[in-house]
Amino acid sequence: MFGNITTINSNFSAMEALYNLKQTNGKMGLHQTRLSTGKRINSAEDDAAGYHIAKHLESRTRGLSQALDNVSTAKNILNIAEGGYQSQMDILQQIKESLTQAADGSLSDEQRGAIGDRVNSLLTEFDDIYTQTKYNGFQLFAESDIDRQMTFQVGEESADIFQATFDASNREDVGENGSINLDNVSLTITDPTEGFNSITLDGGASAVAGTDYIVNSDNSVTFTSAGTYTFVDDDGDNSEVQVGWGSLSQNQATNGIDTLESAIDSLSATIQRMGDYQARLTSKEESLSIGVANTEASRSRIEDADFAKEQMEMVKLQILQQTGVSAFSQANSAPQVVLSLFK
Repeated sequence: MFGNITTINSNFSAMEALYNLKQTNGKMGLHQTRLSTGKRINSAEDDAAGYHIAKHLESRTRGLSQALDNVSTAKNILNIAEGGYQSQMDILQQIKESLTQAADGSLSDEQRGAIGDRVNSLLTEFDDIYTQTKYNGFQLFAESDIDRQMTFQVGEESADIFQATFDASNREDVGENGSINLDNVSLTITDPTEGFNSITLDGGASAVAGTDYIVNSDNSVTFTSAGTYTFVDDDGDNSEVQVGWGSLSQNQATNGIDTLESAIDSLSATIQRMGDYQARLTSKEESLSIGVANTEASRSRIEDADFAKEQMEMVKLQILQQTGVSAFSQANSAPQVVLSLFK
């Protein structure tokens, strides 16, 4: 619209030039904001639908990223647990080797007793691993079944969980089997086991079946603690026996080899499960990494600024700003031509 230059109350040319200049300055401000933040959408006003989609994708990306960290933490915990089990496995291998040595007939009772004392020391270390294998104050090999379970959040949704269960694994309960008591090797005797009427404790008190000892299906007797016991038969004859690792016999060592083999198999199954857990978590880790990358790429295409395009627009607007200022200046001074009519 071109105004009449002979009227001065309304300068339409200057008003239009000013309006265009303000529009240019507003667009320059928008592109400067995008260049300074790196984002195409800085408020819902810029693109309401795009803002909603971008924030949803951002939420998913951040959730997946934290889940990825959780998976790494879970793998670290499983590595700690496996390390504890592997240390226990080394001890079991040493104990089996010692029992194989003690089962040889060339050794004296005193030498077998020394081997038994060494085995007992190894079992003490076995239990130390059981109590000391921890993560963040959490005892991984706890006695309670519930306390040995750990749930990890491995996704951005509440249902994306991963449960790992650890085995207690101490000298009285080795590995996955749950019924292998290593001390029973030195607490079980097979001779004399038949025809006894009662058993007395060291000191003369009667031993209580089920509390102090158990008679097994093969007529062997397993005591609940080390010590000296006396078998009394129907004729009143006494037979004194000593049980415990310090009194390890050749027969106990021979039978103990099978017990150690079972313990090794049981603990191997536990370690295998730790490996299965880690393999699954590695797969989840790869999947989460891909998910984070793809989701972030989708969000970036919607929300992030294209610097080349924004800079190109800025150059164009800078030229328009300069020409707009010039046009406004000229339009604003145009009514002054009226003064020439009074000369």
